[in-house]
Amino acid sequence: MLIGDYYLPSYSGDCYPGSGQRSSDTDAAARKLSLEHEILILRSRMEQLFMQEQSFTSQHVIEISCLLDLKINEYMKESYRSL
Repeated sequence: MLIGDYYLPSYSGDCYPGSGQRSSDTDAAARKLSLEHEILILRSRMEQLFMQEQSFTSQHVIEISCLLDLKINEYMKESYRSL
């Protein structure tokens, strides 16, 4: 994934065969883990950029913040689906 001049790796979690869960449950769990990983990467990168630029209004910080918001929303939707 390319954000501004920064490359953020996309994580695709593997399913866990033999866990006894249905395939759709395993897929949902893998998707949730993938989103958690992406959120951690984005948050860490946003913190690094803020420290470098000393500004919450820097274009790069704002871009990553917006993407982080989207990923958190996806994560929350995924959490509600699994209830």
